[in-house]
Amino acid sequence: MSNCAIVGINWGDEGKGRMVDLLTEKFDVVVRYQGGGNAGHTVINEYGKFALHLLPSGIFRKGVVNILGNGVALDPENLWLEMCSVSGGGISLTPENLKISDRASLLMPWHRDLDMLEEQRLGDKRYGSTKQGIALF
Repeated sequence: MSNCAIVGINWGDEGKGRMVDLLTEKFDVVVRYQGGGNAGHTVINEYGKFALHLLPSGIFRKGVVNILGNGVALDPENLWLEMCSVSGGGISLTPENLKISDRASLLMPWHRDLDMLEEQRLGDKRYGSTKQGIALF
């Protein structure tokens, strides 16, 4: 049994998603352990072209269990849209291949509003939130 961790340096567009996509064929479990849907990566495969923001790219591999872990900032609305896009491309999403931690942080619509209000309050000292509700976590 082997393990592999793809870890970034907290800067965003580092290619982590692409690396995970390349390596998923060699593993039985793919875990997204932190972060939210403010960034993402595009996967092009035999099913089509997909923009993933929350779902682990192992979702395209048969027999791979995909987990959204404790540290994920989970926006249910955006996750649902992503799930619809993926399932519309012929990918089966089931409790066997997609699991969500009951301790993931749940983002609600008011979290997006709070991000926006905080950015407005800070004015020229704002930190550049993506206004996805993630800055508060």
